[in-house]
Amino acid sequence: MKTAVTIAFLSAAGGLTRFYLSGWVYTILGRAFPYGTLVVNVTGAYFIGFVMELGLRSTFIPDTLRLGLTIGFLGGLTTFSTFSYETFVLLEDGRVALAFINIMTSVAACLLFTWLGIITVKTVL
Repeated sequence: MKTAVTIAFLSAAGGLTRFYLSGWVYTILGRAFPYGTLVVNVTGAYFIGFVMELGLRSTFIPDTLRLGLTIGFLGGLTTFSTFSYETFVLLEDGRVALAFINIMTSVAACLLFTWLGIITVKTVL
């Protein structure tokens, strides 16, 4: 039960963080490209690599907290569904090149930042 409550609480925190962080990014960069979704997904990718690596390689993050952070907070923060919708809208609007750039940038950047999160922990431990 403790794990479920931790996940639920941190899911809410992750969702609110996504709302404010992506909104802030859109305020700065505009909505011509899905910058806000890209930023939250890349940020989440870094931290899932970091938290999983640290949690599985050390005792710094107890299992309940690791699950709360990854399933809860990062699950609430990141958003594949919004990425999919925004990409579809770009395609529907005939902005095929921007849709392709969004797909390639999102996938490549998220993989890169997941790897950087893992490397960060491996370098420190």
